[in-house]
Amino acid sequence: MLDLPRLEREGSLQFQGEIPADAPLWDGTDLRLTGPLKVAGTARVAGSGEILVDARIEGEIRQECRRCLAEVLTPVELSPMMVFGEPDAESGEDGEVRPLGLTATELDLREAVREEVILAVDPFVVCDPDCKGLCPQCGIDRNKETCECELEEPDSRWDALRALKSE
Repeated sequence: MLDLPRLEREGSLQFQGEIPADAPLWDGTDLRLTGPLKVAGTARVAGSGEILVDARIEGEIRQECRRCLAEVLTPVELSPMMVFGEPDAESGEDGEVRPLGLTATELDLREAVREEVILAVDPFVVCDPDCKGLCPQCGIDRNKETCECELEEPDSRWDALRALKSE
């Protein structure tokens, strides 16, 4: 939380904090943090009355490889510049300026940090670019074992579509 009256008096503020991995903020997302998410940065008042927040977000997320389902630890290292103020007709409401109530005395950055992390995390990670994945027949991890499964011939009804794909 940033104290807005203090920010107005001083012009800029340094901040740092943590968002716990089990915070309700992460409910409804598929993000599984391995520990707290560290947030630090500087907030300052712009000449236009907007609040500019230059943040540094660090943490680690536990994900599954999209091919073999092995656990992948993904580092989160973001440096977003967030703008808070009252969206007007000129700036529009396209998400560039995050809303700030006229009577607000504190600025809660948690929701903005949540949004930045969700948008930055790749939902389709692989453990290794050469990951062989799971066998579609028997389900073994082809990175660790080989199987004797024979893959079926593709359905000939899809040949016309395959031809378009190769063009």
